[in-house]
Amino acid sequence: MMRTKLFIGLVLAAFVTGLFFVAAPVKAAEPIKIGAILPLADSTGKDGSRSMELAVKQINAKDGLLGRQVKLIVMDDEMKGDKAAAALDKLVTVDNVDIIVGGVGSGATMGAIPGMKKYGKVVVWIGGASGKIEEAMAGQDWFFHLHAWDYQQGALWETGYMEMEQKYGIKRKKTFMAYEEGAFGSGSFKAAKPLFEAAGNELQGQAFKSAALGGGDYRSVLRHAKDFGADAFVWAGYDKDALPIMEQAKEIGFAPGLFVGSPPGWPVDFKKTPLNQAVMFYSYWSEAQGVKNKNSKMYSDAFRKEYKDDPVTYFGPLAYTNIMIVAEAITRAKTLEKAALIKALEATNYDSPMGDIFTFKKSKVIDHQAFASPKIMQWQNGKAEVIWPWDAATAKLIYPFPAWDKRDKAAAPAKKGKK
Repeated sequence: MMRTKLFIGLVLAAFVTGLFFVAAPVKAAEPIKIGAILPLADSTGKDGSRSMELAVKQINAKDGLLGRQVKLIVMDDEMKGDKAAAALDKLVTVDNVDIIVGGVGSGATMGAIPGMKKYGKVVVWIGGASGKIEEAMAGQDWFFHLHAWDYQQGALWETGYMEMEQKYGIKRKKTFMAYEEGAFGSGSFKAAKPLFEAAGNELQGQAFKSAALGGGDYRSVLRHAKDFGADAFVWAGYDKDALPIMEQAKEIGFAPGLFVGSPPGWPVDFKKTPLNQAVMFYSYWSEAQGVKNKNSKMYSDAFRKEYKDDPVTYFGPLAYTNIMIVAEAITRAKTLEKAALIKALEATNYDSPMGDIFTFKKSKVIDHQAFASPKIMQWQNGKAEVIWPWDAATAKLIYPFPAWDKRDKAAAPAKKGKK
């Protein structure tokens, strides 16, 4: 009898214990953490962070990566080196992220580099075109870079201008370049100078303080360009410089044959101002590409559905590409272990909404450089149209840049020049 009671007691205990374990919640796997550094007050950072969030949402909707959800942690660098350094430090030491992504401005990137080297996390960086960054990252096998370097994009854009000279008969013997005084602008001018000299074109330049960093008066630079008699005027700065440069150019009556902006991204409302008509710019992507590229259209449609808004800079699809390249590499590696992840990233072959297939190859200095195709674009009737290269073109060039008192008659494209 005693044995029977003992047996029944053990069975009941096992049953209750079993119920306890069944009822206890199963601890979910820790999410994979991706840390992003972006300038959130800038249009590039706004488009970039939204596009990264869109990519992460799509990944998590398909059960995440390695059976785990993905968590994106975005930090604001405010376009400043010290802020980028502090953001990187927090992402690594406090948030314990598994991988670092993002980046826009060269100056901010330079500020983050010491921390990148200190921690040695895998970094897949979308921005920072200055060749100084490339030199600083020599020998760092964990560093992967998506954006073309200043000397690469400068050479391609020069090729584009030479082809447009043949097709449209544009004049470009005297060029004036206004550039923000940081690493991005000064690096752009330094890279452009030998290209112009090799082509037999005269180039003058002057630095300015960007509105993104407390500046905003460009009258001295614009008057210098006007007095120089520039056939082409190029400015290299940030989105906050775009509207005041155009307003001040109109104020002093400066309208060269080619008026070219070179910011990483345009302000959201720039497409709405009539001041934008016939302004040319260097870029990598426009929504207009959706006509010819299905991945570009899919990205734009998904962005618009999610945010009830349009992406305005190429850093949108580039940031989306950033996350998807990382996701595909983690899937290939089947682990977050550093060496395996580096090897998986080296096998990247991603068909991007940028209109390019991204792979990593060795550049002049670093081991892992991808390459998007730089394009020459022009604002036409509030829309960013691709002018060059020819196979991606969505419109013909409007030339010359219309005088301020004749802008109501300025919508006609340039006539075809002699070949």
